[in-house]
Amino acid sequence: MSPRVAVILFAALVAAAVGLTFALAGLGGIEPDLVWGKKGVQDGDVARPRAIAIDPKTGHLFLVDFTPRMQGYDLDGNFLNVTFRPPDFRNGRPSGLGVDRDGNLLVADSHYHCVRIYDHSGNELKKLGGQAGDQPGQFGYLSDCVQDADGFYYISEFGQNQRITKLDPDGKFVACWGEQGTGPLQFNRVRALALGPDGNIYAADACNHRIQVLTRDGEFVRQFGEPGGGPGQMQYPYDVAFGPGGELYVAEYGNHRIQKWTADGRPLATWGKPGRGPGELANPWAVAVDKHGRVHVVDTENHRVQRVKF
Repeated sequence: MSPRVAVILFAALVAAAVGLTFALAGLGGIEPDLVWGKKGVQDGDVARPRAIAIDPKTGHLFLVDFTPRMQGYDLDGNFLNVTFRPPDFRNGRPSGLGVDRDGNLLVADSHYHCVRIYDHSGNELKKLGGQAGDQPGQFGYLSDCVQDADGFYYISEFGQNQRITKLDPDGKFVACWGEQGTGPLQFNRVRALALGPDGNIYAADACNHRIQVLTRDGEFVRQFGEPGGGPGQMQYPYDVAFGPGGELYVAEYGNHRIQKWTADGRPLATWGKPGRGPGELANPWAVAVDKHGRVHVVDTENHRVQRVKF
């Protein structure tokens, strides 16, 4: 091989590596196909939205914000004339939102140590927990709740209790797992949960800057992520959501971006950067994915939602 050919091949390899790194590091060229939301306190407005849930059956999207209100929209951000609040919020505001197997809303009423279950009109159907403490069946700061296809609930906490609690379909205590720390089955502020297509629980272990994966019986499976701003790294993952193809999306509060992963922990791409314009984010708290694979990003400090597919 001549020196000239060798130089050309080396340059091509470098260019390919740089191109791959850029593709993995960020999809800055992809613009959101929708940006909606207006800061305010009138019906339909939002003020520091902090959690999101989409009912896959109806396509209704719900937000909870700092006011605190739960409000309903369609997938294009059109207000559905649904707005309601928890019965009391003098101690603090809900910070987690999900959908149960029947399409009802699971609201993590964080400072009141319970999960409230509402229908789409805002009628409270059921309450899980409500007693403060660290004993089985008691809760501290409650951050999120998911329900599996068998009806079991999984509730995450941080602060007083760094753990995940499992309840049966009637809301009775089954088991709990976790403690403060950095090792397997140790947590430092679990902000959100998601049930994966493999049936496992994916926990956003925010201050450990990683995702922990557990079985529904509380056995450690794997973890991925480390502190930082590069591909495969995280800075305060605040929410997790799966797409219809089994890909995992992580909202990174500290990196002002969404990162896309395989379920086994291989980074695929990131989207977003700090700022105020379209495609730019300010401390995103939450993410949800609809049945079309469109990613709905709660752009908290910009008081809006951005929708993108990547």
